[in-house]
Parts: sequence; structure tokens; C-alpha cells
Amino acid sequence: MDSKEAKKNVSYENISLNEIKEDFKKRDDDQVELKPKMTLLNGVTVIVGSIIGSGIFVSPSGVLKETGSVNMSLMVWITSGIFSMIGAYCYAELGCMIKKTGADYAYIMVTFGNFLAFLRLWVECIIVRPCSQAIVALTFSIYATKPFFPECDPPDEAVRLLAAICICLLTFINCYEVKWATFVQDIFTYAKLLALFIIIATGIVQLGRGKVENFTWENTETDVTKIALSFYSGLFAYNGWNYLNFVIEELQDPVKNLPKAISISCILVTVVYVLTNIAFYTTLSVPEVLGSEAVAVTFAERLYGKFAFMIPIFVAMSTFGGVNGILLTSSRLFYAGACEGQMPEILSMIQVKKMTPAPAVLIVAMLSLFYLSSSNIFALINYTGFATWVSIGLAVFCLPWLRWKHPEWNRPIKVHLIFPVLYILATIFITIVPMIASPIETGIGIAIIATGIPVYFFFIARKNKSQFEKKILACCNTSLQKLLIVMPPSAKQA
Repeated sequence: MDSKEAKKNVSYENISLNEIKEDFKKRDDDQVELKPKMTLLNGVTVIVGSIIGSGIFVSPSGVLKETGSVNMSLMVWITSGIFSMIGAYCYAELGCMIKKTGADYAYIMVTFGNFLAFLRLWVECIIVRPCSQAIVALTFSIYATKPFFPECDPPDEAVRLLAAICICLLTFINCYEVKWATFVQDIFTYAKLLALFIIIATGIVQLGRGKVENFTWENTETDVTKIALSFYSGLFAYNGWNYLNFVIEELQDPVKNLPKAISISCILVTVVYVLTNIAFYTTLSVPEVLGSEAVAVTFAERLYGKFAFMIPIFVAMSTFGGVNGILLTSSRLFYAGACEGQMPEILSMIQVKKMTPAPAVLIVAMLSLFYLSSSNIFALINYTGFATWVSIGLAVFCLPWLRWKHPEWNRPIKVHLIFPVLYILATIFITIVPMIASPIETGIGIAIIATGIPVYFFFIARKNKSQFEKKILACCNTSLQKLLIVMPPSAKQA
């Protein structure tokens, strides 16, 4: 066995951290850090795979409910896509200027400091991301079990168990190898696009048959607050366009590949979403869409006969890829927060052999499994939905602010200021106006955000921790390092 093979076969079990560090000092070929293993294609599939989850299959009824007419709902879908593209374009400049894992959290940190950045981190990490993952995992398990229960709803226990298995399986994959995670993302992105292309092709056939009677402006809603609320359903389906920025350290040549991946993905998803909605309305009337919890399944039952079971399978595959995308990117948010000292130190550490942020992946999975115990997690997402768009709007506001404060900073990509201005104005519209229509949900959302304030001042801002606290934290940190075989980033493995 030569020296290289000997190095590969070093076992880190049952040895101390000092021995691990000494082994690292003897090597001179690498560092413990996140590696740029993701290609442009991987970047596109991460964005597309993260955006296209369950939203397009269930959100059309939510948009239609608030807009009143098919044509107005299509305008909301198009506008939501344009809105997402403008935001993504602004994120391209921020991502190439501030090359830090964590996306909007990192941008807010650099621009406005620790406090606002922590509140963004708190809402995302504690509620929004794990809840979103739990919801998508539950959606996956419902559709995966649907062929076995065609006449009734699947048993609740079986649905939750399968959702937990889905999360645990993808957790192992994301801890073991980044390339495995991106491979899963690639495969299931292709599967979900195939499902949507089948629906779109069917819609084209229906249009050829003259099925256009549902495309009218009849009963269009005139209440501006309801139109604003319709964007929550539309933007929910587009949510994920900023996820590639969370893993920018792992993207090859980000200055070149980040804007390309963003533009390709957002244009592709917008076209696919609009054409999919057109396909739905060639066959389903307004009452049928409003009465359906899963529009794609209703569409399939009307047109595909005995092959209708294929659509629930495709939706299950779509949501499986969605769970993977959320886990892949959410773990990097925890990792980024820990690197800034706003999360436990262990979450900033990298698995020494696999070069994955294993502790961060595990904590996301554990929180998601916790939320599977509740059946009311959809309400939590609704309560914090407006906060998500406020924080993204705040991140976009970083762009003109940094142009003013730091014009000397290197900007490989420089967008026209009209784009962040348009995005910020639109964000104000879709967050302030719904407050008038649903003040209770907004109030609860603000209360959830406010819970992060005492946490910040007691655990983060407070510097005079007692020796007992420090000793306990150090002991826990060392024990977890040994258990998970992890080291801080940039510690010399070489």
C-alpha cells in the first residue's frame, strides 16, 4: 500500500481531536472547507429543483380564488415570474460581490449588521425552512401513497412515517457526498419537468381542439388587497429562486455561472408555469379548479383515464427533489450563521473525509422531523410568509445601499438600479397591502419574528458569559466534534 492509499484509509474512530489535528498537519494537499464541486448544470437543477416542488400542482386554485378570473390569474403567474427574475438578477450582483454562503443572511449581515441579520436567520432556521421541508415531505408521502389508496386518503401515520423516511434518506445523502445530493437533484428535476411537459403537451392538444372557453376576464376581482393576496400563492410556487446563492461557495466559477444559472432557471420555470396553467384551464372550469386540492390530479383524472395514476407518481418525484433542494440549501444557511457566531459553533464545522457540513444538515433534518409531529404547520408558514418577502426585500435593498456606501467595491456584475427599485416597491405592495386584508395572521407573524429579539440579546450579544456556561459549551462542542468527526472550516487538513 502506497502513502496515498494509507492516507485514504486512516480511521478517525476512537481517537482524540488532538490526534486528528496532528494527522492534518502531516498532510499538505487540501483544506477542510466546502468545495466548488457544482457545475452550471448542477446550479440550474438546484434552482429549478428547489422552485418546482408541490406549488405548481396545488397553487393554481389559491391564485384563482383571489383573482376571480382565469385571465387575471395568468397575469399573476406571469407577474410573479417576472418579479422573481428581477429579484434573482439583483441577487446575482450581491452574490458575486459578497461571496459568502448564506445568501440574503450574509448580505444583510455585511450591510446592516448583526441584529437584523440574526432576525432573518432566526425566522428562516427555526420555522420557515424546517416547516417548508416538513410540508414538502408530507406532500411527497401523500402522493407516493395515493396509488395504494385510490378511493380514500392514506392513513395519517403511514404518511408521516414515509415523510420521515424521506427526510432521513436525503439527510444521509447530503451528509455523505455533495455530488450525490446534486445527482439526486438533477434526476428528480428532470422527472418533474417531464411531468409538466406531459401536462403542457396535453394542453397544446386541447387548444388545438378549440378548448378556450374558460379563458375570460369574467368575475375578475376588483379589490386590490385580494389581488395582492393572490401573489402569496403565486410567489409560493416560485419560492426557491434565491437558493443557489446559499451554496455559492460550492459553485464553480460563480461570477460566470451564477447569473447564467439564475437566468436560465427563472425563464424556464416561468414559461413552464404559465403553460402548465394554460393547460389546466383548457380542461378544468373555474369551479373545478377552486374545488380541487390537487389540480394536476383532477386534470389527469379527466383526461388520462387508467393512466391517471402516473401524475401522483410524478408529483411525488417532484416533491422528493424539492425536499432535497431545501435540505441542501437550508443546511448552508445554518452553516453560514454558525460561521458568523450566531449559531452554535458545531454547525460551522465540516466532515473531514466527506467535506460536507454534516452537523448543519443533521440539525435541519431534526427540526423538520420535529415539525412532522404537528398537523398545523401550514398555518405557521402562512404566518411567516410575509416575513420571508420582507427579508428578501431588505436583502435587495442592500444593493442600492452598498452602491452608495461602498462604490469602490468590486462588482463583477452590475445591474441597473431600476431593477432593485422596482423589486422593493413590489415587495412593499405584496407585504403592506395584505396586512390590511389579514391583520391577525400578520400580527402572529410579527410576534414570531419578535421571539428572536430576546434570544439575540441573551445568547448572541451578551459577551460576559460565566465560566460555567463556557465550560458546558466547550464540553458539548468537543463531544460532538468527536462523534461526527468534524473540524472548523479552513483548518488545515493538509
